[in-house]
Order: sequence, then structure tokens, then C-alpha cells
Amino acid sequence: MDYKESYCEWLKNVNDDQKKELEAIKDNDKEIRERFTIPLAFGTAGMRGIICMGISNMNEYTVARATKGLADYISSLGGNEKERGVAISYDTRRMSFDFALVTAQILAANGINVYMYENVRPVPMCSYAVRHLNCIAGVMITASHNPKEYNGYKVYGEDGAQMSPEATKVVVDFIEKTPYFGLAKENVAVKTQKDVAGFDNKKISDHITIVGKSLDEDYFAEIAKLSLSPKAVKEVASTIKIVYSPIHGSGYMPVTTMLGRMGIPVSVVEEQKNPDTEFSTVKMPNPEQPDALALGIKLANKLGSDIVIGTDPDCDRMGIAIRNDKNEFVLLNGNQIGAMMMDYILMRHQQEGTLPKNAAVVKTIVTTKFADRIARSYGVAVYDVLTGFKFIGEKIKEWEQTGEHTYMFGYEESYGSLSGTHARDKDAVVASMLFAEMACYYKSINISLYDKLQELFKKFGYFVETSKAFSFPGLDGMQKMADIMNNFKNTTLKEIAGFKVVSKMDLNKGTIEFADGKVVDAGLPKTNVIKYDMGNDEWVCIRPSGTEPKVKIYVSTCEKTLEESKAKNELLQKTLEAMM
Repeated sequence: MDYKESYCEWLKNVNDDQKKELEAIKDNDKEIRERFTIPLAFGTAGMRGIICMGISNMNEYTVARATKGLADYISSLGGNEKERGVAISYDTRRMSFDFALVTAQILAANGINVYMYENVRPVPMCSYAVRHLNCIAGVMITASHNPKEYNGYKVYGEDGAQMSPEATKVVVDFIEKTPYFGLAKENVAVKTQKDVAGFDNKKISDHITIVGKSLDEDYFAEIAKLSLSPKAVKEVASTIKIVYSPIHGSGYMPVTTMLGRMGIPVSVVEEQKNPDTEFSTVKMPNPEQPDALALGIKLANKLGSDIVIGTDPDCDRMGIAIRNDKNEFVLLNGNQIGAMMMDYILMRHQQEGTLPKNAAVVKTIVTTKFADRIARSYGVAVYDVLTGFKFIGEKIKEWEQTGEHTYMFGYEESYGSLSGTHARDKDAVVASMLFAEMACYYKSINISLYDKLQELFKKFGYFVETSKAFSFPGLDGMQKMADIMNNFKNTTLKEIAGFKVVSKMDLNKGTIEFADGKVVDAGLPKTNVIKYDMGNDEWVCIRPSGTEPKVKIYVSTCEKTLEESKAKNELLQKTLEAMM
């Protein structure tokens, strides 16, 4: 079926309002081609796209089709997997509840039990629910920190981590055999989220149970165990001031609940407290972007607060602003946040005598080696995995089975981390709790967070990390991205911007090639990534995004002074951009 035939098929099958949307583009061949040529990709991160009609987009039909593929996969496993069921959560985006309900109804019509939250809940609580309820899978409706026009569909395996590549391939095979229309749904007397608000372990159909407060309490009790400095919190909590913003997302209830139970006062940014599908106070609901915390910083300056914490719509990423030595707020990047938290966790365990001899931390290949130097100072092993938190989750599972290491902490440069093993995805609820606790601990010994970061830099080197993403939209975008990656794959670089290249990691080949010609196995799964080692724990990396039509360039430098490191980083970044 070509794109015009597909367009006509949709016109015949969608409802009246949806039909009006499609009829509005009837004379726009380019728009029809964009929407109806390539189906929305379903990968190990699920699928993500702009909300509108068409096979290339997020809508009730692409969600239903993907869910039928998931249902067929679960049915094919046999045993009691259908009875074990699927946990479903959703965030505050446009149509998140609608997509969650469609997902529940399709699964239920296929005889699969469903446990769906009564209101918005973040990624970590979905991951936790999968494990706690012994589900066979989980679905989270979210597009994370993307613009308001987007939504997405993340799938979790039974371990609470994003579904493995092997299982995803089978699901995709089932999806490709599935039509967009005519799929059976279990009937429910529910239309909006308000119809189930406040429900707790209440069935709304033969296979669909709405879950809520009881499951929340189990989660809160589990993460409370991760507290490391309750004595320090008790000593200084009344003197510390924290501003928090959920940036209109799902973090408000769980983050404020945990900080409240710890006895840490928190002032919430009123303008960003409530759900808002338009994220009207920010350009993008992304704590990586400076403007996302601007209102928080404004409130913190008004109140004389110490810290600003912000979480993204699905509350798996956390942004931080702290006061510097001039009493001005500065934003920390994801590498710095993760390094500080990791150091705090390892230090407190060492002080308490609870640091295991086989302790290990995990980070991604595009995360700073600042972390390596810190971890090794505690005698803790460091493991690099591919980008994507599911690979950190895989390490946790592996070590639980082998006993080779005890997982202490995992993080990635893009502001996501996980302390504990209650979930297998990023958890900004725990991160917010521990960062606030860390602030209390250092305040109890008269050290500011900024001074602590400078102390780490002075000891381990001034690391500077940058990343830039370049968009390639449209049907020819994929080819442009492939051409860029092929150029780097097929070119041998002895130096970049005058700095010597020590080795080139090509994960398409699965090899590391050194300057002297020696080639070794990379020890990582094959994927579309090129990384150059520049020596002294410095590196550059080029990789396409797994969820968006973008190519990303990462640069990490380390020098004796911050100024030298910044200058070197900027030169490397500009040189790589020119090569693209």
C-alpha cells in the first residue's frame, strides 16, 4: 500500500473529528507523504512522535496497533504470563490518559490482566509496579522531555527495565502483521481520568484493575530505605531552603511526599505545580534547558533558598541549580549532578562501614570519566554500557544473578540516575530525595554544595562536558544521518583540532582501533556509535539519537584549570561540527 492508498484507508476508518484533520491536508501531497509513508518506529525505547493522524505519528490507532503486537507477544510466551499482567502509567502530556486507556483495553480484550494507575505517575513508579506486582511487562505513556506536540510509548520487561532488543524484535514482528483498524477492546465505563481518580485496587472490567495509594505507599517505603544521613537531615532540615518544580509533570506528588516525610521544607513553584499539557511556562519541559528552572531560580532568590530542583514531565530526570561562591545560582549539568551524588553515596557507605568489597557503579559510554576517577578513589569498580538506561538495568540483573558485584549507583549524562534496585529505570524521585539529603549532610559539616564540587574538581581534574544535537527531519533525514555516520566510520583521524587521537571505537564493527594499528574487541554490543579516545580520560563521540531524527556530538575534556578545559572543549566541538 503506497502513501496515498494508506491516506484513503484512514479517511474511511477514523471518526468524524479525525476525518476533518485528514481532510484539511488533502491538497498537501508533501504532508500526506510525510504522515503515511513510514510507520512510526518501534524500538527498544518504544516509540515516540508528534500527536496527529497518520502511520508516522502518535495517535490512538498507532498505539492500539503497537499494543496488539505486545499482546500477541505476551500470549506467545504461554504459561501464566497473561495472568501476571501489564502495569500501565502515564504522565501529564496531551492524550496520555487516552493512550493509556486504549492500551489497557486492547490488552484486556486479549485476556491480559492490566494494572493501571488512577492518575499520573512517573517512570520510576511504573518500573517499580512491574517488579512489585510481578507483571510480565509495563507500559509508560510519555515523551519524556520532548516538546508539547509529542507523546510516546515505552515498554518494560518483567525486570522493570526497558524491554530488551531481543524481545523488542519479536514484538515488532507481531506489530508488522497487525492492522491499524478493527482491533478488539474490552468495554469500560470510563472516558476520562476523572472517572477513575482516587480508585485503589478497584476493578473496572474483567481484566482491568485501577491501582493507586496502596502501591504508592509500597514504593515510598522502599525508597525511604535509601536514606544515608537521617541524623544530619534532622539537625539542619529546619535551616535549609529548597525550591522544587515538577515543570507541570508527574513528579509533584511523589517528590513533595518524600521530602515532606524526611522533614525537609520545600517551596513549590506555583506556576509549574499543576499539570499543563501545553507546558506553557517553558520553551521545553526539559531540566537540561536553562529556562526550565528559571521560575524556580526566581522564587529561590525571593525566598533566599539554597537549591532549586526540577524534574521533567515523567520525572525520570532531575535538574539542579545551586549557589556559587558569589551567592549566585548556577546550573549543574547531568555529569556533575551524577558525580556529586555518586561521591556522596560511596562516601557515606564508606564512613558507615557498609560499602561492599565488590561495589560497582555503572554509567553510559557518553558519561564523563570524572565518575571513574571518583569511584576508583573508593576502590569501586566502574562499568560503561551503551546509551540507554536499560543497559544499566541489565547490569543490575546480571549482578543479582552472578553476585560478581553489588550495584551502588548508575547514571547517564542526560540528567538521569538510579540509586537502589527497586526500579530499573531512571528515578528522579529518589534523586531529588538524595540530593536534598546530601545538601543537608554538607550543611551539617559547614560545606556548601558548590565548594564540594570545586573540591572534587581540584582533586580529580577540571572536567568539562558538552553535547549538541543536530536535527534531520523529513523523509530524507535518515539518509543524511547515515551519510554523516558513514563519513566518520570510513575516515581515519590521527588528530582532531590538533589533539592526538589515541584510539577509535567503532561499535558498528564492535572494535577499538589504536593509533599503532592494533585492533581489539570493544566488549560492547554492536550499535551505531563512533567514539575517539583523546587520552587523559578525554574523548569525543558521535551517535544518532535512538528516539529522534538527530545526530549528537559529545565532547569531554579535562585540564588543570577550568578555563583550559573549556577552551579545549570548545575547539574540539567546533571542529567536529565542521566535519559534519
